[in-house]
Amino acid sequence: MKNIFIALIIGLSAAIIDVVPMIIQRIDKAACISAFIQWIVLGLIIPYVNWDMQPWLKGLLIAELAALPIMVLVFSKEPKSIIPIIIFSAILGIAVGLAGARFVK
Repeated sequence: MKNIFIALIIGLSAAIIDVVPMIIQRIDKAACISAFIQWIVLGLIIPYVNWDMQPWLKGLLIAELAALPIMVLVFSKEPKSIIPIIIFSAILGIAVGLAGARFVK
């Protein structure tokens, strides 16, 4: 149970890092909530996926894969918004992968 709590904290940290700039930019409330939930869930998933690769790469791949449906929806309305989504997903995915490998046993 302790490991799940740690994974939840990792996801919460990533969620806050992702959503704060969105709030500052006054992005739609539903989009902020969606991003927040996505990172909570990824914080719980990434550390427990057992792929035979480096933790940073696992986090990067899972985060980018999870962001694909969001990118499809966003692309139709704001194509330029895809670039920040890709960058934030990569950075936070790597961070969640590394933190999960270090703190979730």
